[in-house]
Amino acid sequence: MHIYKTEKMKIPAKLWSKDIEKSALEQIETVCSLPFVFHHMASMPDCHTGYSCPIGSVIATEGVVVPFFVGVDIGCGMCAVKTSLKEISQEQIKKIFGGSKEFKGGIRGNVPVGRNHQSKKQPEILMPGIYELAKAVGGLPNAIVGQQWNSALKQLGTLGGGNHFIELQKGSDGFIWIMIHSGSRNLGYTVAKHYNNVAQELCKKWHSNIPAFKGEDGLAFLPLNSEEGQNYLAEMNYCIEFALANRKLMMGNIMKVISDTISQEIVYDEMINIAHNYARLENHFGRNVMVHRKGATSAQEGEIGIIPGSQGTKSYIVRGLGNAESFKSCSHGAGRKMSRTVAKKTLCLEDEVKAMDDQGIIHSIRGLGGLDEAPSAYKDIAVVMEEQKDLVEILVELTPLGVIKG
Repeated sequence: MHIYKTEKMKIPAKLWSKDIEKSALEQIETVCSLPFVFHHMASMPDCHTGYSCPIGSVIATEGVVVPFFVGVDIGCGMCAVKTSLKEISQEQIKKIFGGSKEFKGGIRGNVPVGRNHQSKKQPEILMPGIYELAKAVGGLPNAIVGQQWNSALKQLGTLGGGNHFIELQKGSDGFIWIMIHSGSRNLGYTVAKHYNNVAQELCKKWHSNIPAFKGEDGLAFLPLNSEEGQNYLAEMNYCIEFALANRKLMMGNIMKVISDTISQEIVYDEMINIAHNYARLENHFGRNVMVHRKGATSAQEGEIGIIPGSQGTKSYIVRGLGNAESFKSCSHGAGRKMSRTVAKKTLCLEDEVKAMDDQGIIHSIRGLGGLDEAPSAYKDIAVVMEEQKDLVEILVELTPLGVIKG
């Protein structure tokens, strides 16, 4: 970890990466000049340029919440399940994945991906514990959750697009693992955009001198003691629970597909879940502050987490070390080293496909359009893990066997 501080910055930033692009450093400088940011900003080793503030940021604030410090995919996160399987063949993985003329159904037939939704609403009982919360939040004036409730039920149990994925892996513990990366779908996006717009209007009304990073509008805030701030937190927390319910339903459907495909009894361990886009009231350096994790995960002492690589590279089950300097956080993945546009323009399709074919990975690159999610578009996960060895310890190293990308 090293400290970054310029004359413009009110507080320093503590960086766990030696390889942060100039635009991300400029965003860090802008964030650290804001009057409500507390103590220091922590940038994880997967830090890279985002909208208004970098992805891979941990930002503590006093008295306010900033919707875009959470991001637009509220509650996006990882889940993983260890199975009792010790071996699985490529032929079995192909059958489990499905979606081809030879192997119909499978995961692709049971988990909609990309922009696809369920053909009908999923039962509300699939979201135990959050149905009442949804009703309560839906009762707020102009609540997004209330407006989106019916469409959200059709998005429950769907993967989404971008860097979301389903992966089968072989663990260093000798067992086969299932991993999912997904979020709150359009619900979280709509909530985030709505409350950022509310924050923008209020900041204008109050004549708040909040800077814009190169014309972007993601630094507006909502006071915690305001109705708007409390409404955002209520809807944000609902989206976090919705994203978890979404992962649970997908995981249940995937486990059923695997059990139906492989003719032997399979035991599934309890699901590990960790979110990486949210805000939570926590106590750090003697103060109660709102900790925003945008592309970062909690890594309290003893807490079990998941740090994925890119398709074609290793992922990790980890245990948090509770490092106070990172606000007890760690990276949420490898982190991009080039934008999606640059990746599609510069990476060689044949090289990327060959690299994964040579490893025997059943991957999701089918053409030039898939290069934005190629392994070479991401930072080296081994370096990322080395840079945060004071934040987490590795419990299980996971090698990819097959991946479905959103």
